[in-house]
Amino acid sequence: MEEGLRGPLVGLRVMDIATVYAAPFAAALLGDYGADVLKVEMPGIGDPLRELEPFDGEESLVWAALSRNKRSVTLDLRKERGQEIFFRLLADQDVLIENFRPGTLDRWGLGIERLREANPDVVVVRVSGYGQTGPYSEKAGFGTPATGFSGFAYITGYPDRPPVLPQVSLADYVTGLFAALGAMTALYHRDALGGEAQEVDAALYESMFRMLETVVTQYDRLGVVTERSGNELGASVPAGIFSSKDDKWMVLTTSTDRTFRRLAKLMGRADMVDVPRYATNRARVRRREEVHGVVADWFASLPAEEIQRQCDESGVPVSVAYNAADIFQDPQYAARDMLVEVEHPTFGSITLPGVVPKFSKMKGSVRGVGPTLGQHNAEVYRGLGLSEDDMKRLREEGVI
Repeated sequence: MEEGLRGPLVGLRVMDIATVYAAPFAAALLGDYGADVLKVEMPGIGDPLRELEPFDGEESLVWAALSRNKRSVTLDLRKERGQEIFFRLLADQDVLIENFRPGTLDRWGLGIERLREANPDVVVVRVSGYGQTGPYSEKAGFGTPATGFSGFAYITGYPDRPPVLPQVSLADYVTGLFAALGAMTALYHRDALGGEAQEVDAALYESMFRMLETVVTQYDRLGVVTERSGNELGASVPAGIFSSKDDKWMVLTTSTDRTFRRLAKLMGRADMVDVPRYATNRARVRRREEVHGVVADWFASLPAEEIQRQCDESGVPVSVAYNAADIFQDPQYAARDMLVEVEHPTFGSITLPGVVPKFSKMKGSVRGVGPTLGQHNAEVYRGLGLSEDDMKRLREEGVI
């Protein structure tokens, strides 16, 4: 593949020694943009992600998707010989991504001093539940509990029901985004500003907490604890999920007064625009139930396709709440290459989400699905000068 088609990070070398979701997702994002990502896994076991549902036969679909654009080698980092090989591999890496519980690598003898001896210029991205410092730093951290600790779960759901967790591990994905951003920021500091390579500390709970700006400011200034409000958004009215005449769920927001004026005209309620109790968003928020009743009645009077047409023509943001089948049939997803068919050794092919964001000059790409365990051992270890006999002996010793 031509470098321009591979992505803007061609030449960047990333070592991923992490497991499961957040940190490996960060590495996969860098791989989407063209980085050479080397996935290091335990011999005979591999990343636990390989054993997570859903499966198609014996193949983990989440492994195929989340570990795309990576090469896999097996290596036991706890063994002395494994560490010798690890440091040789690390010597020419730009980024090391790990998510062991804080202190684990130090106990294995892989502390930051030894990492810096092997490669003074490597950016080390550390992902954990609670961060590398603080009284909770050594606690086990996973995305789901972090969603609770962050304050996000508490405000999600209906007021008369328990908090609701997202269907996907949102904390892991959001933390992966911050970890990838942190890696690129540290690389800019190193390469463009001539600074020293540094460590990036990404905590699962902090990544979710960072999005709760109004929860923080509202409690600080007003003493108000944000509560669950179902499908309604506290900041603007009307906004939420409404049912069309043909029983399609549709998501609407009118976060500006201008947008509301357009919607009011569509609904045949232009009179609401000039009435003080409806004219501004602050006024409408105080009459949320009343305004939403008007909107719900209008949605219930028309089929979804007609609502979508009218709103699109008038510049009112609305969409059907898509399921997976809707997404696979939609021309916008197709036009933006958001459903990418990739070769798979078992299935023949598999469809994965496309690269985000898009680049105007050098496109990112999905070049391969999650590799088989140790698929690239021979390729990588021969590059270190190891012979077939060397690798055979290392396999027998459980090092690779």
